Amino acid sequence: MHKRILKILITGGAGFIGSNFIRHLLEEYSQYRIINLDKLTYAGNLDNLKDLEKNPNYEFIKGDICDSGLLEKVMAPCDIVINFAAQTHVDRSILSSKDFLKTNVYGVNQLLETALKYKLKRVIQISTDEVYGSRLKGSSKESDLLNPSNPYSASKAAADLLAISYFKTYNLPVIITRSSNNFGPYQYPEKVVPLFITNVLQNKPLPLYGRGLNVRDWIFVEDNCRAIDLVMHKGKSGEIYNIASGFEKRNKDLATIILKLMRKPTTLIRYVLDRPGHDLRYALDCAKIKDLGWQPKYNFLQGLELTIKWYLRNTVWWQRVKEKKDYRLHYKDWYKKRRLC
Repeated sequence: MHKRILKILITGGAGFIGSNFIRHLLEEYSQYRIINLDKLTYAGNLDNLKDLEKNPNYEFIKGDICDSGLLEKVMAPCDIVINFAAQTHVDRSILSSKDFLKTNVYGVNQLLETALKYKLKRVIQISTDEVYGSRLKGSSKESDLLNPSNPYSASKAAADLLAISYFKTYNLPVIITRSSNNFGPYQYPEKVVPLFITNVLQNKPLPLYGRGLNVRDWIFVEDNCRAIDLVMHKGKSGEIYNIASGFEKRNKDLATIILKLMRKPTTLIRYVLDRPGHDLRYALDCAKIKDLGWQPKYNFLQGLELTIKWYLRNTVWWQRVKEKKDYRLHYKDWYKKRRLC
């Protein structure tokens, strides 16, 4: 497939994983042409790709995947579309689910319809381990029933089911990837790893929900990009591929490790009111993606050290983000609205 691909449409490419994936493609494949379609919501940031603006193989177009007319124009000349465009922050989905349903479900519907019209060779829907819900023991397989616990994960589960239905009904060559918690450069600092790192740099507390016992699998973003690349070239249409590193950490242990690496005391940890519907543990069975030949390149500590160094070197980037008025909405605003606390 390498030689046959002319153009790849990346939706949501100004976000965290999307921008890292664009970098990965441009570094690996000199013959590929990348179109980045992004609405530039609060988490979309053109600074993530500023150094690529003059790259002849890269083009940015501002727009919404819900805009069917624009989607037709940008997708018509493309061979592949990879959909990173999504509302992703659970706290914000608890505060208001409307935008999540619009982008994550209706937007995916528009994308699938357009891909069907122009007979794209491959459609990759980027999903999340959260669609499986909490898993106290063992690991979730791609064939497991979906059991989302919050509006965000419910909207992503709906998108997954919709995408698979287009494969079964119309034979649209859809593939879904579900990854565990990504971390790395360019991640919006409302997410826990960059929030903790930048708070340490600002001598601010590290807020931990509940008792900090929730467990997540952590994967360095470059490893996820390599896995998506592999699926794009060697994955089977109609299949779902879990992507995870196997490095599970409790949130309190994550905070402690970051503090240790940054030589700060654990007294900076602050336990706060737990989030509603907070899943205790996610874990993925990754046998299918490993059968394609993928293995994580970075272990947890290697990735975390690289991430900390990036935020240390890019103070202007994250300070500019954290200065925004609404950079970090919190589900407690939901309670305040309803006078429940």
